[in-house]
Amino acid sequence: MLHLAVFLSFGILVFLAEARLLFLFLWGRIAGRKSLDHCRRHPVIHGLAVLGTLCLLYAAFIEPYWPEITTVRLETEKLHGTTLRLVQISDLHCDPRPRLERRLPALVNSLEPDVILFTGDALNSVEAIGLFRETLKGMRAPLGKFAVRGNGDYRFNVDLFADTGFRELRLDVVELEKDGEKFMLCGVEYFGGRIAWNAVGRLSRDTWNCLLYHTTDLAAFIDDEPIDLYLSGHTHGGQIALPLIGALTRIGEHGEDYKSGLYISGRVPLYVNRGIGMSRFAPRMRFFARPEITLFEIHPAVPHRE
Repeated sequence: MLHLAVFLSFGILVFLAEARLLFLFLWGRIAGRKSLDHCRRHPVIHGLAVLGTLCLLYAAFIEPYWPEITTVRLETEKLHGTTLRLVQISDLHCDPRPRLERRLPALVNSLEPDVILFTGDALNSVEAIGLFRETLKGMRAPLGKFAVRGNGDYRFNVDLFADTGFRELRLDVVELEKDGEKFMLCGVEYFGGRIAWNAVGRLSRDTWNCLLYHTTDLAAFIDDEPIDLYLSGHTHGGQIALPLIGALTRIGEHGEDYKSGLYISGRVPLYVNRGIGMSRFAPRMRFFARPEITLFEIHPAVPHRE
């Protein structure tokens, strides 16, 4: 949060300095002075103010509407004759006014997923429940659509996934099959994190297994568990990030360690999806943290030749 505070403080000072120069210029015009020398002596302030304005416009009106499709290829010795295509979406944070929601079903369906996975945080406002359900209902996956709740999903006393075709996994394990090969999904709702092992313990060590949990907070405890991929969201990639510096905000217990993307610090690959929407506690902006749809292609491992 220190990076964010410093960044905001610097931005405010620049705009205040620019406002002062503009005031002095206008006051001079009113007083009959037409010289621009006073303003010309501060080109850096003018440049920073213009750049800051352009960045704000980009963050508010371009990047939130510019989704990125990320493809992640993984190999496993637990599959032999088939490839799995899993699509992850996360953190829609729907507001009553649509942003990307109308386009999402077509984008997801174009990836031809076997399974679609939603890793939590559906709404910013209960008035957007219809938009959320309509968005999820339009997605297609022959082996099923599954979801877990995030930390923000308990504020609304509604059935989030009614009539969407998504099955909510609260503390559940699901066995699926493609081309005669079985694999398993384990879903844990946000407030089930402390008893996640009641579900994880039901996973087979012989099948390829995927864990869905909204945050990365289970990452330190899963290396010895039969999990082959851990999917989370929650961080939004920081939502506001800067080149070289990265995310300006820390979200979640392990936010500094896992901001976005693929991590393989232990045995289990962990993927942190940047999500689609924006937090209700922050300005509706994204900067260097584009909305993300992730396609996972899980291939049989290629035998190594000696």
